Parts: sequence; structure tokens; C-alpha cells
Amino acid sequence: MLDYVDLEADLDSEERMIRDTAREFVDERIKPEIGQHFEDGTFPDGLMAEMGELGFFAPNLEGYGSPGVSETAYGLLMQELEAGDSGVRSAASVQGALVMYPIHAFGSEEQKDEWLPKLGSGEAIGCFGLTEPEHGSDPSSMETRAEKDGDEYVLSGSKTWITNSPVSDVAVVWARDTSAEESPVRGFLVETDRDGVSTNKIDDKLSMRASITGEIGLSNVRIPEENVLPNVSGMKGPLSCLTQARYGIAWGAVGAARDCFEEARDYSLDREQFDQPIGGFQLQQGKLAEMATQITTSQLLAHRLAELKERGDLRPQHVSMAKRNNVRMARDQSRIAREMLGGNGITTDYSPMRHMANMETVYTYEGTHDIHTLILGQDLTGIAAFE
Repeated sequence: MLDYVDLEADLDSEERMIRDTAREFVDERIKPEIGQHFEDGTFPDGLMAEMGELGFFAPNLEGYGSPGVSETAYGLLMQELEAGDSGVRSAASVQGALVMYPIHAFGSEEQKDEWLPKLGSGEAIGCFGLTEPEHGSDPSSMETRAEKDGDEYVLSGSKTWITNSPVSDVAVVWARDTSAEESPVRGFLVETDRDGVSTNKIDDKLSMRASITGEIGLSNVRIPEENVLPNVSGMKGPLSCLTQARYGIAWGAVGAARDCFEEARDYSLDREQFDQPIGGFQLQQGKLAEMATQITTSQLLAHRLAELKERGDLRPQHVSMAKRNNVRMARDQSRIAREMLGGNGITTDYSPMRHMANMETVYTYEGTHDIHTLILGQDLTGIAAFE
């Protein structure tokens, strides 16, 4: 596997074990069938339970069944899963970074005890409800409301583009608490079998087809007050979750690009034209050299993020730079890899075009490329261009 400057030589034994376990899982469980799942628009049956059994959900958290592994180990896990498919990494990332993390960071002890072990093992599946039909890049304008009624809250609104929602047991829903002054954004744990909850699947996608995506409809849904995440109020809650998820995306995109590189390099050594492997031609070698350079640069950025995160110095703007750069890199290099495969590259027998299609979604979700550009612009100049 491409590791041109030997970054993984510095891994400790636990990090190597996690990397190798995830790589073996992807090779044996994901890659043989993922092309068919992409064509069919399906997510592999039983996969969430299998990933839970292997400890793939939020292993960087501590307690409640989570081992508290290093941030590098977690990043390597996301990298290997996305080398299989972005939909697989996304399912794990949502479960861990967007559902388990807010319960772990902002939940009550009762909420943690109830949900974290079940989510970590894959016994329960969670989803994260922030994006709305009319509010994507501007989540602070959300229209979903929660109104206090005695010892209950009544939730009304809709969320869309929600990974895992059609198969989820619980949704972390962000809504405006209209019972409080200035209607702050609060987090609510909503069991999906409650009256008034709908989780319709979104079909006909041309990207992330091996990912279950849906909506969350909330029609006067009553939940007890103890389902409110008690230790956060305002946009800090959902945005801090997104920082955790974007960290995983920055690593995951490298995995997708690396898989494209490996596929293109292997093909260039096997495919013969004009009496020699096409890898012997200067144009093909130039593409491979550029791919390797871009992937290596992104690997360096991801590993640096892990160091900053471990010591508590990671800022959301650091993650924005890495998400923006690494996803753009994977989007570009998957296209180059597809070129190298020629006509064969448009089939699901090879991974680059599937990764290329998936990257169109990854380029857009968890903060679009343009929004992350503006976040960096504000950090560099002190001027918010989006206000």
C-alpha cells in the first residue's frame, strides 16, 4: 500500500493492529461485493453488527465499552474503511462521530449508560439530524422546533440527507427550543419508533449508492425531558460533532485515493499495448508520480491533524483545511485513475469510477468545499464573508 515517506513506520503495535484488522475486513468483506451493492443501491446486510463486533464505532472515545485508542488509530480505521467504499466509512463515521460522540460529550450519565454500549456494539444504529430541506450550509437557520409541554417536548420539522436514518433506532436531532429565551439549538435523542417519526429512504442517487440515506420527519413527536442532551446549548453542539466527523473524512478520503492509485498502478503493469505494459510509457508514469505525490501530501496533513488532536491543539479550521484539501485531492486523483484504466475503468469491476462518484457527495457533505474555503478565509483575514 502506498506510504511513500514511511509514515506508518512510526505506528505503535495497537495502531498497526487496528489498521491491519480494518484492511483485512475490507479486503474480505467489502471489496468482493461492493461493486454489486453500488449498482443495486444497497448496503451490505449485517455489516453494522459486524463492524460493531470489531470495535469500529468511536474507538477513540473512552469508557462505556469504548477503548480510547489514539486519534491516529481512529484515522487509520477511517482510511481503511473508505478504501473499501465511502458509504461504509460514512456509516461508521455517523455512528461514532455524530451519534456516540454527542452522547458521550453532552449526554447525561443515564443517556450514556443506555445508548453508548448498544451503539458501540452495533446492537443499535443511530443517525444525526441537522440538515433540513431548506437549510444546508446555514444550519443556524433551522426550522425544526421543540416546544416544552409539561415534562415532555413536542418536536416538529424535517431533516434530509441523513445517513442511516431508514435503519436507525435513535436519531440525534437538533432543534430550536422555543420554550427558552432566544430559542437556542438543543440536541434531542429521538427513538425512531415513536409516534410521528418517519424515516423515508432517498432513492435514485448517482453517488454513495452503497449507503443508506433518508429523511427524518417529525410530526408532533413527544419525547420525555430526559431525552434532551443536558450539557450543551447553541450551535456549539452540532458543530463540534461535525468537527469530529470531518476529521474522519480527511483520513477517509486518503484511503479512497490510495485505493484508486493501487488499482491504476496494478492495471498499468498488467495491461500491455504496443508490446509493453502501459506503465512503461512516460505519460502513465507521469500520472502515477503525480497521484503518489498528492496522496502523500494529504497523508502528511492527516497525520499532523492526529498529532494536534492528541494534544488538544486541533482547531476546527485545521480540520476544514484537511477536509477541503484531501477530498478535492481524492476527487481529482480518482478521475486520473479512471483515465488510466481506459474503457475498463467505467465498470464496477474496478474501483476508481465508483470512488469518483462517491467523492461528489463527500465534496459536498459535512461542509461543502466552498464553505470550508470561506471558513479558512475568515480565519486568515478575520473577516466573515458569509455574514
